[in-house]
Amino acid sequence: MQFTPYLNFDGNCAEAFAFYARLFGGTIVHQSTFGEMPASEGMPKLPESARNRIMHVHLQIEGQSLMGSDTMPAVPGQDPALCGGGYQLPQGLWVSIQAADAAEGQRLFDALGNGGQVVMPYAATFWSPGFGMVRDRFGTPWMVNVTAQH
Repeated sequence: MQFTPYLNFDGNCAEAFAFYARLFGGTIVHQSTFGEMPASEGMPKLPESARNRIMHVHLQIEGQSLMGSDTMPAVPGQDPALCGGGYQLPQGLWVSIQAADAAEGQRLFDALGNGGQVVMPYAATFWSPGFGMVRDRFGTPWMVNVTAQH
């Protein structure tokens, strides 16, 4: 069994995943927009402002995946619960990264924190030679942790 984080964005998913691909050394194996979706019966009309938003992206990083999409923008007169109810800043979760060593952890933390918000500065702790918490500039909350060397 494998768990795959699925991240949501408010129109900047393509930019975020291009950044994540560079940072984590991964490859985007699929990316499609809402405008590329075939029309189907029962689906609400796609607002023009949503055509270039990402419907689904899949980033492969070694044997792991990170996936995501943009949410649909609010449409006047349309039920806000459609397609997830629009963007909301992630709450109640963190995407945790296990770095190979303290230097790699610092590199990841610094890159994720650039333009974002540091929640807990990266430093040695009683359980790890490096740990920190940051919300990146796209709104995604990350924990960077180095597994203690025994």
